[in-house]
Amino acid sequence: MKKAISLLLTAVFLTLALAGCGGGDGSGGGTSESDAAAKYGSAVLKLYLPGEYLGENLISNFEKQFGVKVIVENFDSNEMMYTKLQAGDSYDVLIPSDYMIERLIAGNYLQPLDKSLIPNLGNLAEQVVGLGYDPDGTYSVPYFWGSVGLVYNHNNVDPSVVEAEGWSILRDTDYAGRIYIYDSERDSFMMAFKALGYSMNTSDSGEIEEAYEWLREMNNTMAPIYVTDEVIDSMMNGEMDIAVVYSGDATVILDENEEMSFSMPKEGTNIWCDAMVIPTNAENPKLAHEFINYVLTYDASFDNSSTVGYASPNAEVLKEMSTNTELYAYNEAYLPRSGYDKDEIFHDNVTLQRELSKLWIRVKAEN
Repeated sequence: MKKAISLLLTAVFLTLALAGCGGGDGSGGGTSESDAAAKYGSAVLKLYLPGEYLGENLISNFEKQFGVKVIVENFDSNEMMYTKLQAGDSYDVLIPSDYMIERLIAGNYLQPLDKSLIPNLGNLAEQVVGLGYDPDGTYSVPYFWGSVGLVYNHNNVDPSVVEAEGWSILRDTDYAGRIYIYDSERDSFMMAFKALGYSMNTSDSGEIEEAYEWLREMNNTMAPIYVTDEVIDSMMNGEMDIAVVYSGDATVILDENEEMSFSMPKEGTNIWCDAMVIPTNAENPKLAHEFINYVLTYDASFDNSSTVGYASPNAEVLKEMSTNTELYAYNEAYLPRSGYDKDEIFHDNVTLQRELSKLWIRVKAEN
């Protein structure tokens, strides 16, 4: 009798294994590759996004659940991504920044989303709905969002001074030789424009010249060190007193070094959003919609945000991350400021960007 039961159980287990142990609806198990190919037209998804921008298990879990293969490629800049699209390269999902999404829409590089295939849009936090680069969400779904601010060592820099001076603390000679500036013309001119009371999207030649002179003085009096991603480890190790840092990177820094604090200057800053889009020439738009919908689930969004440190677009995850004392409740960098009238998003302006790029080279040449 026991042998018969054993044989019966073995048969059941084999049947389940051959069937793939369930569907790809998140209820457990996964879908076979052949089933996925039949459902989506292909079992391969090509994803193109910035580096170090994925949850630890996001891709492997998606592959397992839906029976597909994800090919991940990374770009160093939005402009690099745009150049590849212009050359005809094909991807199923891109994750560019807000201003670049404006450019892609204008150039007819994106296809409108089929929102009926993305029911998890209902999970979005209100802070990331209706942003100016794609106000109706016709082409894009938020992936991460954040701000740009100042990380500083509160043992060496008085928080009240940071609050009072804002971006101008980067020209306070009390901290000369002790600052990191992010090597980005848009971010650097943003802080200069804001310090001067101007819009970071200005095209006014006089305001641009004033911002250039502001940055020249900073460069010539403060001996700043221009950095990119190395700012994270450097500030973790306390190598400088003040640094311009993206909020997600700042979250990681504050989590590792209790001597560090974060401030979003009162003059305003850049509130940015990177979002998922589907190119016009995508080979597998059905699977692309499935991926976008999956990223908006609680589990995937939690994995993303807890791994990378940037604010989640998922309302439930955002609330938990920013209120749970085991997570980022005490980390002032995690939750971006919202509803502040001096904060802005970047808008696409190729002429302005080229002008700022030339001026930024001149600023650094004097260092």
